[in-house]
Amino acid sequence: MLSFFVRVSHLNSYSNQIGAAISLLAQLAVQPVIWTGNSEFQERGLVRALAMINAIEVMNKSPLLTEVNITLGYWILDSCSDVSTALRATADFTQQTDCHKGSDSSTCGQPVMAVIGASNSETSIAIARQLTLKMIPQISYSSTADILSDKNRFPAFMRTIPNDEHQTAAMVSLLSTYGWNWVGIVTTDGSYGRSALDHFVSKASEKGICVAFKSILPESVTSQDVHSVITQTAKTIQDNPKVQVIVSFAKPTHMMYLYQEIKNQMLTVGQNIGSMRRVWVASDSWSSSGSVKGNLTLEDIGHVVGFTFRRGSVSSFLKYLSMLEAAGHEYTVNNSFMQDFYMQLNKNTGSGETELMSEAVNTLRENIQAGTVFSVEMAVSAIAQAVASVCRRRDCKKAGTMQPWEVLRTLWMQEFKLREEIYKFDSRGDLNLGYDVTMWRSVRGNIHVHDVVAEYHPQDNNFHIISKCSNSCVAGEFKKTAEGQHTCCYECINCTENYYSNSTDMDQCLSCDTNTEWSPKGSSSCIPKVLLFFSWQDGFAVVLLTFSAVGILLALLVSALFLHQRDTPVVKAAGGPLSQAMLFSLVISFISAILFVGRPNSFQCKARQVLFGISFTLCVSCILVKTLQIQLAFQFDPRLQEILRRLYQPYAIVAVCVALQAATCICWLVLESPFKHIIRNPTTLLEDCHEGSYLAFGVMLGYIAVLAFVCFVCAFKGRKLPQQYNEAKFITFSMLLYLISWLLFVPVYVTTSGVYLPAVEMVVILISNYGILSCHFFPKCYIILFKKDQNTKSAFRKNLYEYSSKTTDSPSDLKQQKSIQRLPSSLVVFDKHGLTH
Repeated sequence: MLSFFVRVSHLNSYSNQIGAAISLLAQLAVQPVIWTGNSEFQERGLVRALAMINAIEVMNKSPLLTEVNITLGYWILDSCSDVSTALRATADFTQQTDCHKGSDSSTCGQPVMAVIGASNSETSIAIARQLTLKMIPQISYSSTADILSDKNRFPAFMRTIPNDEHQTAAMVSLLSTYGWNWVGIVTTDGSYGRSALDHFVSKASEKGICVAFKSILPESVTSQDVHSVITQTAKTIQDNPKVQVIVSFAKPTHMMYLYQEIKNQMLTVGQNIGSMRRVWVASDSWSSSGSVKGNLTLEDIGHVVGFTFRRGSVSSFLKYLSMLEAAGHEYTVNNSFMQDFYMQLNKNTGSGETELMSEAVNTLRENIQAGTVFSVEMAVSAIAQAVASVCRRRDCKKAGTMQPWEVLRTLWMQEFKLREEIYKFDSRGDLNLGYDVTMWRSVRGNIHVHDVVAEYHPQDNNFHIISKCSNSCVAGEFKKTAEGQHTCCYECINCTENYYSNSTDMDQCLSCDTNTEWSPKGSSSCIPKVLLFFSWQDGFAVVLLTFSAVGILLALLVSALFLHQRDTPVVKAAGGPLSQAMLFSLVISFISAILFVGRPNSFQCKARQVLFGISFTLCVSCILVKTLQIQLAFQFDPRLQEILRRLYQPYAIVAVCVALQAATCICWLVLESPFKHIIRNPTTLLEDCHEGSYLAFGVMLGYIAVLAFVCFVCAFKGRKLPQQYNEAKFITFSMLLYLISWLLFVPVYVTTSGVYLPAVEMVVILISNYGILSCHFFPKCYIILFKKDQNTKSAFRKNLYEYSSKTTDSPSDLKQQKSIQRLPSSLVVFDKHGLTH
C-alpha cells in the first residue's frame, strides 16, 4: 500500500508548567527524534499525546483511509503552556507548508493540513491568528474561550467541546439549584479568564446571584507579582466567611499555590485549618486535576464540584495502553515521550523493566481525562474523514495537491462519524455535547473524581452549605436593600397589614384584595374576611324569630276567635271588621320583622321596610278610627255629633291614611330604593341593607308616628268613658309604648353599626306589635273566653247607666252626662262599625 503522509500537527502541554521550558519537536515513527530541554513530564499532557497517536493509528488502519491510499502522519509539538513557544512552533510547521509553493519542493517535508490543539485558550487564540492567514484548520479539544466562536476573527478555528458560555450557564444553574447566591470568583488575566468572568457575572445577575469579590490572577505563574496577588486573594477569601462557595476558572498550578497560601495564613493567625473549607466550583481547566491539593487533604479544602467535558467511550485508548504495557520497550523504541517517562519513573522508583512498564501504564491510566481523550479522538476522526472526502475526488498521492483550506471547507460542510454516532460542527465551529458535573472524593488520601454530584442535596448532612450574604427572608417578610449594597445583602422587614409574602427572599410584599381579604403584620398569606350578617343560626335571631312566629300564631288565633264571635258586643265594640284588618296588618308586620334575619338580598332589603310601613300604617289607621268612634259617641257636643257622624267614614279614613303611606313607599322604591350593602371592615365583611334614602325612611316612620300621636291624644281625652265601651286606656298605653320605643330606636340606629343593627329595628317592631296585640285584643279575648256574662247587650246597657249615675257635678262631667242622657236606653245598640248610639 502506497503511504501518503498528511501531517496533523498536535500542540500539547505535557511538561511541568513550573519547570524549565521544554522545546519538543518530534515526528514519532516517521523521522528521528529531536530533543531539547529537560525531561520532566506532566502525565496528563502525555496522555493527550498518546490519545492522538492511538486515534491516528486507528484511522490509518480503517477502511476510510485505506480505500483512498492515505496515511495520516503527525508532528507533536510542546507549547510548554507558553504562548511564545507555541507561536515559534507554529511558524516552524507553517514554513513547511510555504515550501511546497516554490519551484523546487523536493526538499520539503510533508505539508501540515490541520492542527489539533492547543489545550489553553490563550495559546489557541494566539496560534489561531497565524493559522487563519493560511486557512489551516485548527481543532481544539479543551480551549473554551467564547471569543474563539467569533468566525469573523477566527474562521479556521473549531473545537470538539462547547464554549464557556455553556459552562458558565451550567455553573450558574448549579448555584441557583442549591441556593448559593453569595459567591467569589477566582480567574486568570487572559482571554479565557476574562471572557469566563464576564459571562458568569452576566448570567449570575439574571439569577439573582451576587459576586462578593473577583480575584484575577496573573496568566503566568512566573509573573513577578503572582505571589502578591495570590496572597491578597487568600486574604480576601478569609475576610469573607459568608462566602462559602468560590467559582474558579484558574489553572491547576494557580489553585495549588492558592490552597497552600490559604493554609499558611490560617496557621499564621492560629486559626483551625478547617476554617478554609469551602465549596469550590471548578471549571474544566482544573476540575480533574486532583494534584492541586498539594500536601493538603480534601477534608482541608472542602468540597470540589467540577465541570468536565461530556465523556465518551475510551475503550480504544485503554486497549492501546494495555498493548503498550504488554509490548514493553519494543513498542516504544521510537516513542521518545514514553522513553523519557520511563527514565523519570526509574529515577524515582528504581524498579525493574517489567515493573517499570506496569507502573508507567498504571500512572497513565490514573491520569486519563475521559472527556478530553474523547475530544481528541473526535478531532482526529473529523480531520481524517475530511481528508478522505477530499481525496475521493482527486489523486492526493503527490504532495501539494491538497490544500489546507479544502480540508477546512469540508470540515464545515460535512458531518463526521465516531463509534456509530454522527457529529457536525455548528455555525460557530463548536460541538456542544454538554458537561459532566463531578464531585471530588478522597480514597485513601488520593483524589478520585466521580459523577456523583446528583447524589448530593442541600439537605444532606455532608453537603449542607449556606453561602449567602444575608439569611433568607422567610414568608411574611421582604428584602430591603440599602443603597449601594449588593442586592444579595439586605435586611428582612415584616410585611405591613394587608400585605403578604408567600415565599422566601421576596423583593416586595404582595397586596391582598382588601375587598375580600386581609392579613396582619408579617403574614405569609391573605386571610379571607369573615362574612357577617344577622344569621338564622344566631342565638338572638332564634329568640326574635320565635317571638315573631308566636306573634303570627296569636294574631291568627285572635282573628279566628273574633270571626267566630263577630256578632257579640265585645267584638263589635272592638271595631268589628276593622279588628280583622288590624289583625291582618299585625300578621304582615310580624312577617316583615322576619325579613330582618338572614343574608340580605335586594328583594329582602326593599320588602322589609315597605311591608312594615304599610302594614303598621293600616293598623294605626284602624286604631285612629276607633278613637274617633269613641269621641263621636261620648265626647262631643250633641249639635256637632250629627254633623260629625255624617262626615265620619271609617273605611275612607283608613284608605286615605294607608294610601298616603303607600305613595311615600312607592316614591322611595322608585327614586332611591334600599339595596344590599357590604360594609368592608378591616377583618370582616358586614352584609346589610342600606336604606337608600334615609329621608324617605324617616318620612315613613314619622308618618306612622304622627298617626300614633293623634291616636294617643284622642285616646287620652276619652280615658274616663265607660269601661265596656272605652278602649282609650289601652290605646293610650299601646301608642305611648310605640312612641317611646321608636324614639329610642332613632338614636340607637343612627349611632350603631354591626351585625345586630337589624335586630334593633326587629325588636322595636316586635314591641310595637305585641303592644297593640296585648292592649287591644287580649283583654277582649279574656272577656269572650272567661267573662261571657259581660259579653251581652244587657250588660253593656247596665254599665252605661252605672257610669252615668257615678259622674260628678263638674262642668265637663255634666256635659258628658247630658250627652249620654239624650241617648234613649232603647237606642243603645252597636252598628256594624261598633259605633254606640
